[in-house]
Amino acid sequence: MKKQIALLALTFVLGTPSFAASKEMVQLQTQVDQVLNQLNALQRSNDERLGSLTTLVQQNTDAVNKMSAAMDSIQKTFAQQGADGATRGDQLSGQIQALNDSIDELKARMAKLSKQMEDVQSAQQSMQAQTLAQAQAQAQTQKEAAAAPPPQTLYDNALRDLNGGHPDLAAQQFSDYIKYYSKTDLAGNAEFYLAEIAYKDSKFEDALAGYDKVLSDFPGGNKAAAAQLKKGYALTELGKNDEAVVALQFVLQRYPRSPEAIQAKDKLRKMGVGVGKKR
Repeated sequence: MKKQIALLALTFVLGTPSFAASKEMVQLQTQVDQVLNQLNALQRSNDERLGSLTTLVQQNTDAVNKMSAAMDSIQKTFAQQGADGATRGDQLSGQIQALNDSIDELKARMAKLSKQMEDVQSAQQSMQAQTLAQAQAQAQTQKEAAAAPPPQTLYDNALRDLNGGHPDLAAQQFSDYIKYYSKTDLAGNAEFYLAEIAYKDSKFEDALAGYDKVLSDFPGGNKAAAAQLKKGYALTELGKNDEAVVALQFVLQRYPRSPEAIQAKDKLRKMGVGVGKKR
């Protein structure tokens, strides 16, 4: 761009005719020089931009608008000059066309900058909204946790309601326990009992997901063997017998001396699968 500007300026110097220019042509030349200076200043501004993108876009937009207005004025003046100074007119015509091309290029760059700024602003707004939502959710959870019963009390109440034939109430309390006390040792038990409630309600997909969660999040918990066994049961209920066999055989391999291993052997025999044999 700078080379193009320098070339245009050089054209003015070399292309000046020997005869005296008319007053109108001198004014026209002055206007073209002003546009060249504006274009050069704008180019330097773009090359050295280190400030705010928003300010840059606004400043460049104003500059382009001023240049466009100046170009319109030059073109009107040029059209009024008619055929006066044909050689000089050809030179100015070429320079004006070059300036128009430069302005079009700047407009394209401005449109690109504006789009980038819009994308940045949109991303910032989305991030701010997400951060605010997370902060509000965390604050609400902390507020509810402060009002919740102590962990052991909440767990004991849930277990009492489950054994007392109130699975819906127990499910709510186990869910609350996981929500408020997910880092405690009994959180794995709560997850297991939620899966058990789903299993007894014939919601085998939900139960399977719950058993898998116990196995993935609490592999060393005291409900891991039971979750592996009941995973096999749930797979059987879903008609996924091959997967059920694998799950039950894993109980024998991972927990060979547990009560769950005895139940797994019995289930495999009922399915017609010998212990230690793959189906």
